[in-house]
Amino acid sequence: MSTTLIQHATLINEGKRFQASVLISNGKIARILPEPETCTADEMIDATGLYLLPGVIDDHVHFRDPGLTHKADVASESRAAAAGGVTSYFDMPNTNPQTTTIEALDAKFENAAQKSLVNYSFFFGATNKNASMLSSLKDRKDIPGVKLFMGSSTGNMLVDRKDSLLQVFQNTPKDMVIMAHCEDTPTISQNAERIKKLYGDDPEVIHHPEIRDVEACYKSTSLAIQIAQETGSRLHVAHLTTAKELDLFQAVPYSKDKKITAEACIAHLYFTDEDYKVLGTRIKCNPSIKTAKDRDALRKGLTDGRIDVIGTDHAPHLLSEKQGGCLKAASGMPMVQFSLVAMLELTRKGVLTVEQMVNLMCHRPAELFCIHNRGFIREGYQADLVLVNPNAEWTVKESDILSKCGWSPMEGQSFHHQIEYTFCNGNKVYQQGTVIDSSVGQPLEFR
Repeated sequence: MSTTLIQHATLINEGKRFQASVLISNGKIARILPEPETCTADEMIDATGLYLLPGVIDDHVHFRDPGLTHKADVASESRAAAAGGVTSYFDMPNTNPQTTTIEALDAKFENAAQKSLVNYSFFFGATNKNASMLSSLKDRKDIPGVKLFMGSSTGNMLVDRKDSLLQVFQNTPKDMVIMAHCEDTPTISQNAERIKKLYGDDPEVIHHPEIRDVEACYKSTSLAIQIAQETGSRLHVAHLTTAKELDLFQAVPYSKDKKITAEACIAHLYFTDEDYKVLGTRIKCNPSIKTAKDRDALRKGLTDGRIDVIGTDHAPHLLSEKQGGCLKAASGMPMVQFSLVAMLELTRKGVLTVEQMVNLMCHRPAELFCIHNRGFIREGYQADLVLVNPNAEWTVKESDILSKCGWSPMEGQSFHHQIEYTFCNGNKVYQQGTVIDSSVGQPLEFR
């Protein structure tokens, strides 16, 4: 049994920052040794001047596998995740076939067991027709919850009938999270018709936030919260984008009694509608990127208790699929490789502290979704760890991008932190620019 000692690192964990060494043995954190205490190991890594963080847990990715693997797959995107310090992810159900049956869910786990470099799990998808079987998920300890699309979506995954919505909330096990994409489809449709009359059949992407506007988001999020309160369900609203929506959430720290929670995604924390002029459809996503006022409100929500988790909504498409305007170009962008360095850039700008960022990207997802033995640097926990150089200025080049689609809206962006090492279950999966395909990740265990 080989051992690894990460020496003299700056640990950032559970709101504290301190110097220590960490011994990894048998895939777990065996010891945390405060300075100047040390020990010997088979491999010694000098982490002087580096941050040691828990591995990032991304609660929201689309790895496109199965069925859409021309643009991404579990192997390619989990390698990008490892390079970005992400050691666990939850994949969404709008694949082909959609993850709306137990057979499709089990097939995803079998695929990931062969291909995923980092840890994995999968949301089960709700539809207008499968609500009655959601109660059968109560014994599944390998999934984070149920994904509910309350806005325009692919195929039959849009749940738009009030009776079906009620059934989804009522039948989902009460200890399981319902993660909702909240946009009101009738509002979007009306807006689209109005904008088309003004600007043609495929208006420029600058009009995207006029179609998928504040009211479409607010109306749907309000409804989701109302139903969750009526049914006593655990609701996690995905990718908030508006200042108005934030007013629906309590400005209180997360606790186990907090049943209604919110996620913000990197794109909405980083970009504004002014960026459409330069990046165009590369930053087209659903819900849309909105104003600087909305972005600044989201940033404030990171520190006042209204936002509980930071995810990516990593959603690769080929650049050929991103051609067109706000109605024809595909929505979504690859983000998982650059989420941690992007958020560290916001810490540098004073938006939040590194300790607060670790809370939102590592600790909080583990607590909210009740993930077993991950998300913290604690003795006995799985050794999912990231070493970060906090003094390394670099600019993203096309050759750096590991997502299968081969592009990122972060290309050309400069950062001041760099991922040096990523460990997943004690295995080194990334080291100073090189992904190490030495193992596969593990299925996550919940509750």
